[in-house]
Amino acid sequence: MKINNASAASASINNHIMKAPRSPRGGLSIVGLGAALLALGLSACTAPPAVRDGVPGAANGHAARPADGTASGTASESASGSPSSGASSGPAPAISGAANAGGAAVPSGAPNAATGATPPSTARADDLRAAAPIAIPAALTPVPFKELEGWADDDIAQAWPAFLAGCTTLRNRAEWRAVCTDALRVDAKSRWAMRKFFVERFQPYRVRSGDPQSQGLLTGYYEPLMRASRQRQGEFQVPIYGPPDDLITLDLASFVPDAQTNQRLRGRVVTSTEGKRSFVPYYSRAELTDGAGAASLAGKELAWVADPVEAFFLQVQGSGRVQFDDGSWARLGYADTNGHPYRSIGRWLIERGELKAEDASMQSIQAWARAHPERVGELLAQNPSFVFFRETPTTDHGPLGSLGIALTAERSIAVDPRHIPMGAPVWMASTLPMSSQPLRRLVFAQDTGGAIVGPVRADLYWGSGERAGELAGRTKQRLDLWVLLPKR
Repeated sequence: MKINNASAASASINNHIMKAPRSPRGGLSIVGLGAALLALGLSACTAPPAVRDGVPGAANGHAARPADGTASGTASESASGSPSSGASSGPAPAISGAANAGGAAVPSGAPNAATGATPPSTARADDLRAAAPIAIPAALTPVPFKELEGWADDDIAQAWPAFLAGCTTLRNRAEWRAVCTDALRVDAKSRWAMRKFFVERFQPYRVRSGDPQSQGLLTGYYEPLMRASRQRQGEFQVPIYGPPDDLITLDLASFVPDAQTNQRLRGRVVTSTEGKRSFVPYYSRAELTDGAGAASLAGKELAWVADPVEAFFLQVQGSGRVQFDDGSWARLGYADTNGHPYRSIGRWLIERGELKAEDASMQSIQAWARAHPERVGELLAQNPSFVFFRETPTTDHGPLGSLGIALTAERSIAVDPRHIPMGAPVWMASTLPMSSQPLRRLVFAQDTGGAIVGPVRADLYWGSGERAGELAGRTKQRLDLWVLLPKR
């Protein structure tokens, strides 16, 4: 999910160099906020928007998202406002099997670790056929399969494991139960059978924006791999933190059930000299790393890394893997955020003439930091948002997405769930980074992201490691989408 309960971080590198991720929020009256705080025996101090995040979409970008539906807090860095472009124009990257950032628990009935297959459902066949139809969002227009550009050319066998993995969660929903059960009977060795299954059981819908002049946008994200140490030593001087004990999350909907809001406030309780307790915004990044909030993080170090900028981009992505000096590995997944809004360090560099907008990317920001080590602290402090991590199970399947399953490299995307149903197959037509070479394939809506807002908007999970990071950091392409929904 994305944000507060932590599932894998869905933030693309390029989403927000010029603007911070946006997240739709419901309104809440001062009376409602006061009631919530009074229920805790606290006074309502003025809290800036920095402590708020909403669902769907983290207040900060893509990061790992929790299963409870709160916003995770990361965002992506891009060249200009949306993702920056600039990757190689060679052949389409091979499909690998990595996943997104971790956090959400895997639902019962997860696929077999070796095969990805799901146990058959025990529900009766006639019950399955009586499943409730999926409500079709207004932005979707039914079209024939022949309208899907390149449909006949995609290797459906590469996408099939990701579909079956998604069904481990979707089969628990009435509208998906029948199609997910029948998928287990399809010959997974026959590309013809798999393609026939999608054509017979699904109806394609063109996803359109309300603004006919607007263009769809594809960005990318990945799972960083970093060297680390369990102790502070030698070159490893930059800590990766778990959540502090004094961080409090206030779910406003729990106190004001009739309010049209999914907001959660993050803050801390302070006691005045008169003994009055108040709920105030949590510490900013600068306060946590070099100020009054540093004491709250003492003893919360999960690992130590060598590069502060790499640690920053780990927060942008929301999850990653670290390798210790003894050769062992650990996966770090999103746990929580300080609740402050994401501010783009790329934009800050552009505004000061340090980078050109057309050149801005994750890679160019890293290069600037290497050239100006004395200013790295100043740069990172421009973003008050801070993400906390937790160790998650280390498996070959990688981190988890918002759907609660491991993401599949180059076949899982993050979407805005207000427009595209979570778990649905999606046909994507775009181009490779920095190229006119077509990138057309079947992908699956298995993640979300605070910066992923709007109908024709997707963040492609490229996988793990340096190559995936290069592709993610340069993905900023035009996009067309078709969502496939079970036939009624």
